[in-house]
Amino acid sequence: MANTFSQIYLQFVFAVQGRRNLIPRQHKEELHKYITALVQARNAKMLAVHCMPDHIHLFVGFKPSVLISDFVKEIKVQSNDFIQEKKWIQDCFNWQKGYGVFSYGHSQIDVVCKYVLNQEQHHQRKTFREEYLEFLEKFVIPFDERYLFDWVE
Repeated sequence: MANTFSQIYLQFVFAVQGRRNLIPRQHKEELHKYITALVQARNAKMLAVHCMPDHIHLFVGFKPSVLISDFVKEIKVQSNDFIQEKKWIQDCFNWQKGYGVFSYGHSQIDVVCKYVLNQEQHHQRKTFREEYLEFLEKFVIPFDERYLFDWVE
């Protein structure tokens, strides 16, 4: 019997609309659990997740049968609704349009997991903008500044 075998590891990065600090630190773990459940419901495996106040990193073991754009859209829409239903913030919460997705090999899993889980320390040395531009350059992704996130510095 034929089967499909794959090793697809993707890191997703997306930001809060306007890059505002709207993800409350005290609710971060609850949001991690909720998003992990969303990932698992889509037949993917959460390897690491970390929410900063203004952006999120997801590192996921991915199946080739899942369309990346649909996966991200569903995660963003449902987590957006979850945050609004919880009324964690006074304002309306939304994720910015767009996202970054970066692929890794099996040998890089430990390094990427540590990177994602250590975002607090990482961002003491580097802004989100610096981090994101570094990803685009490291992965040789052509980009136009006009279409990057709305940067608030």
